[in-house]
Amino acid sequence: MKTLIAIPVHNEGKYLAGILERVRQYSQDCDILAIDDGSTDGSGRILQQMSDIAVLTHEKNLGYGRTITDAFEYADQCGYDWVITLDADEQHDPRRIPDFLRMAALGDADIISGSRYMREDPQFAQVPGERRQINHLITVLLNQMFGLSLTDSFCGFKAHRVAGLRRLRLTVPGYAFPMQFWVQAVRAGLRIKEIPIQLIYHDPSRQFGGGLDDAAIRLRHYIEVLVSELTDPVGPVSMPERSTCGCPCSPC
Repeated sequence: MKTLIAIPVHNEGKYLAGILERVRQYSQDCDILAIDDGSTDGSGRILQQMSDIAVLTHEKNLGYGRTITDAFEYADQCGYDWVITLDADEQHDPRRIPDFLRMAALGDADIISGSRYMREDPQFAQVPGERRQINHLITVLLNQMFGLSLTDSFCGFKAHRVAGLRRLRLTVPGYAFPMQFWVQAVRAGLRIKEIPIQLIYHDPSRQFGGGLDDAAIRLRHYIEVLVSELTDPVGPVSMPERSTCGCPCSPC
C-alpha cells in the first residue's frame, strides 16, 4: 500500500518545521508532499531546505481546495494507492497517522475522515462558537440529504483511496471545498468511515480572509456551493489515467 502524506501550507512558518518532523516520525513508510500555497512568511524557504520531501509551489495563493486537488492529482500521477491529508498548523496530531494507515489496510473504505467531535473533549470550549455551529449545521444537512452519519464534515485530516478519487471532478478552490467533495463522494458511491481524532485549537483568532470571517457570509457561501453542486447536471467524471509527470516519485 503506497501512501502519500500531503500537507497544505500557507504562511505556516511558525509550525512548519515541527509538524514535518513529527510527520516523518509517524510515517516512516510513506512519502511526504508539501503544497506551498503562495506563502509570504518564509515557509517556502523552510521547505526548500528539506530534501526528503516533495514540494509543489503556487506562486500566489490559490486556496485550500486547490492545494488538496493538486495533492490528489500528484498522488494519482505518481502511482500512490492512498493519500492522507493533514494541516500544517499543528491542529492535526501526526501520531494518528498509523490509525489511518491501519484503517486503510482493512480495504473496506475509500474515505477515512477524522472527526474532532466523535467524543466529548474539554477543548471544545476553545473553538469559536460560530465555527462549531456552522460545522454542525452543514454536517446535519449532509447527513439528512445523503443518509450519512458524519460528525465533522470540515475536518481536513483524511485518508483517501486514490482509485476512488479518479471518479470525482473537484473544482472548488477555497474553503467551501468540502461541500463539493462530500456531494461527489456520495454520488460516486465511495465508502466513507470516520475515526476520532483529538481536537487541537491553538489560535481561535485565525482568519479565513476574503470576507469569509463574517460567519453569515461564510455560511451563505457554503450553502451556495452545496446547492450548486447538488444541481450540477454533469456529476463526477473520471480523472485522466495516470501518466508520466516529471515528479520525483519512483513509479514515474
